[in-house]
Amino acid sequence: MTGTPETGSASEATLAAILSELNDNKAEDIVQIDLRGKSSIGDYMVVCSGRSTRQVAALADKLLEMLKSERGILSKVEGKETGDWVLIDTGDVIVHIFRPEVREFYQLEKMWLPAGAALTN
Repeated sequence: MTGTPETGSASEATLAAILSELNDNKAEDIVQIDLRGKSSIGDYMVVCSGRSTRQVAALADKLLEMLKSERGILSKVEGKETGDWVLIDTGDVIVHIFRPEVREFYQLEKMWLPAGAALTN
């Protein structure tokens, strides 16, 4: 469930660009979840952490900028003002950026990953 997606579709290309941007900007504990066939909300979900509210907001800003400038994607964004948890919806890929404490509280990955699946890269 984690790792680099195969290239081919637009959603896979968007996912690869998102994973690369998050890695480049030092997001922590990046988890990729394949939603194809499980949900109509998107093809993939990415969950990651930033060390502080400032880093969470910065990761979101940099990701939104890259999506707009390099991929032409205008994303829906929720939660950027507080910096505890930011949701970025590209249509094909949903990105959740959490502070570690908030991520632990919600345990979003456990709702989507199969039982026994690894939670980290």
